[in-house]
This record gives sequence, structure tokens and C-alpha cells, in this order.
Amino acid sequence: MHAPLASPVTTQAGFGWLAIVRIGLVQASIGALVMLATTVLNRVMVVELGLLAAIPAGLVAWHYAVQLGRPLWGHASDKGNSRTRWIIGGVAVLAAGGLLATQATVLMATSFAPGFALAVLAYSLIGAGVGAGGTSALALLASGVAPARRAAAAAVTWIMMVAGIVASAITVGALIDPFSFERLMLVAGGLALVMVTLTALATFRLERQAGRFGNAASDGAAPDFRAALAEIWHEPAARRFTVFIFVSMIAFSMQDLILEPFAGLIFGMTPGESTKLGGQHQSGILLGMIVTGIGGSAFSGKRPDGLRVWVVCGCLLSAAGLAALGLAALAGPGWPLGINVFVLGLGNGVFAVAAIGAMMGLAGAGEKTREGVRMGVWGASQAIAFGLGGLTGAVGVDLARRALRDDGAAFQLVFGIEAAAFLLAALLAIRATGGAAMRASIKHSQREQFG
Repeated sequence: MHAPLASPVTTQAGFGWLAIVRIGLVQASIGALVMLATTVLNRVMVVELGLLAAIPAGLVAWHYAVQLGRPLWGHASDKGNSRTRWIIGGVAVLAAGGLLATQATVLMATSFAPGFALAVLAYSLIGAGVGAGGTSALALLASGVAPARRAAAAAVTWIMMVAGIVASAITVGALIDPFSFERLMLVAGGLALVMVTLTALATFRLERQAGRFGNAASDGAAPDFRAALAEIWHEPAARRFTVFIFVSMIAFSMQDLILEPFAGLIFGMTPGESTKLGGQHQSGILLGMIVTGIGGSAFSGKRPDGLRVWVVCGCLLSAAGLAALGLAALAGPGWPLGINVFVLGLGNGVFAVAAIGAMMGLAGAGEKTREGVRMGVWGASQAIAFGLGGLTGAVGVDLARRALRDDGAAFQLVFGIEAAAFLLAALLAIRATGGAAMRASIKHSQREQFG
């Protein structure tokens, strides 16, 4: 159907489904290792060690702050022409950071100050590993996946990351019981070894299959870092997309730390019941990802801005779900909270996969910049937004409860702000994920694929 390419560097057809799944295994490994630091160690610090919850929360926020270096790491993988080394190296640094964080947690039980200092170093390594490995993996995916498969590829890799988090949480939870610090260290070491090995196996000879679905400049020398950032900032579509990612991810993450407290304070749910509610939210996210992965691929294959409607609809459905939660805050028991949270998750899943698919398309639309630095800029924007979003939601509820002296009104205010942020994100998405930039991405892809 299509003529073969003349250039030897563009003879590959790009990633097939097996290759996409292999990158998904990398994402699953990253998710599993991050879970140890953000979930298991968080609980140990607060419950077993009796520390203030602000201590692990601050360490998690710090690992997001470190990810401001994502553009640098993405640019380095562009210039090195070997993203595999950055992926494996990043996951290895992440694994080392997880082991150090575990050791630091154990040390804090007897010597808090040295333990906390070691924890800061450990979470710095975690942030650097996630940034370097994750950015390079997404850049490899963006350059090697044909436009028609981008939504499905985003869905597969994101679902596998969530699966990695869930599977590792269940496994680690079973292995550390009955709990002891020695058993925790042993399990953390085993998890690190397995995930680094899995990443090395998943990426073995993978990069040579990528083909060229990225920008036309990918065969030339990558520009220096300052020039690359300047191009991205002066490119209207890239600048708009950066702002869109920041606003939408703040809206996406604001309810992370307040949804279960909301269920307990307003609906009187037990910890077990509120945990199940979180599971309904994740189920909605999963369904949204699957639907968008299938439907979004069909649309994106027919028109350059085909994912835009999915991004906008995901934002609008998320906003509707949050607005309904605002009503639930006043209605209290009797409100169909489970259905409400499922619908919110559905909108979140649709938005997340469509946004990542659009991101992969725009990553290949640069005149000179390559995918790594562009993914890095958007990854840094996402990391900052995640850190600020969770903190803003939690602090906002605390301040509103104190000012309004009414829990229902406080949660309604915060959910209303979050819904408004998603509406703003929908407006930003209309311009950020359509138009000339997406058409340019498709043209570049077709030129590189078909000659």
C-alpha cells in the first residue's frame, strides 16, 4: 500500500504492539518503584515511626521538584542518540533511591536527623530516576509510534504503569507481613533488582525498531539546550500545550489527598469503605483509558487533531463529576457517591490518555528540537502541577474548614475550584491540541514514513 523508504534510517515501520507493551513494562517498573517510596514508606513513617504526616509529604513533594530537570535529561537523550541507556540508567538510579529511602526510614527510627538527611538524598535520586527514565521512555514511544496508534499506545503504557503500581503494592504488602525493618529492607532490595532487570530485558534491542515518526530534524544534530528551549517557548502551540498541561494536571491531582477524607467526614465512611471508593475511582479511570485508547486511535488516524475532542470531553466530564461532588458535599449520605466518583474517574481516564497521545504528536512537530527535550518540558510542567495540585487541595480544605466552619461547604468550595480548573483546561485544549502544530506533526510523520 505504501512505497518503501529509500533512506536506510527510515526503513523501519515503527513500533508494533509488542514493542509498545515493552515500553509499558518500563513504565510499570517505574510505577512499582515509586509506589514503594510514596505509599509503603509514607505509611511506615507516619504509623510505625509516629512522625508528622508532613514529613513524608514533603519528601514526596521534593521528588516532584527534582523533576524540573526533565528537559535537561530529555535533551541529553536527544544528543546522545541512545535513549535506552537513559531509560535503564534512570530506572537504576530510581531503584537505588528507593533502597536508600528505605534505609533512611529505618535509620529515622533511632537517629532522626541523619535519617532525614539521607531521605532527602534518596528522594532526590528517586526524582532524578523517574525524570530521566520516564522522559526518555516517552520520547522513544513518541518517535517510534505511528500517529494512528498514539492514543492506543498511551493507553497501553499508562494502564501498564497503573498495573505495575497495583501488582507491586499487593506483592510488597504480602511479603512485608509480619512487619519488621529487616524484612522491609529485604523486600525493597528484591523489588529494586527485579524492576531494573525487567527494564533491561524490555529495552533490549528495542530502539532499533523505532523507525522515524518524529520530527524531520531527527537525523541531524540536536540544537543546544538553550536553543531548544527557545524554540519551544517561541512556538505558539508548544507554549499553549505547556500551559494546558500545567492547568489540567493541577485540576487532575487536587482531589488526590482529599477524596477519602471527604468520604469519611461527610459520608461517615470507614477507612475500608473509603478505600473501596478509591477503587471505584480507579476503575473509572481504567475504563476511560481503554475507551480512549480504542476510539482515540480511530479518530487520530483520520485527522491530525482527532484527539482534541477526546481531551476536551475528558476535561468536561471531569468538571461535571467534580461539580456533582460539590453538590454531594451538601447532600451528604443518600447521594450516589460511588457512581459519582466512577464518572469522575471515567473523565480523568479519557482526559489523561488523550492528552498523552496529543503530547506524543506535538513532540514530533518541532523544526529542530527532538522529542526528548519537548517531552521533558511537558513532563516538568506535569510534575510541578502534580506537586502543587495535591498540596493546594489539602491546604485549601484545611483553610476553608477553618474559615467557613462547615465541612460540607469547605469541600464544595475546593471541588468547585477544581471543576473550574478543568473547564479552563478544556478551553486551553481547544487551541493547544489542534491546528497547525498537529497538522505539522502528521506531515512530518508521513514524510519520514513514506519518503
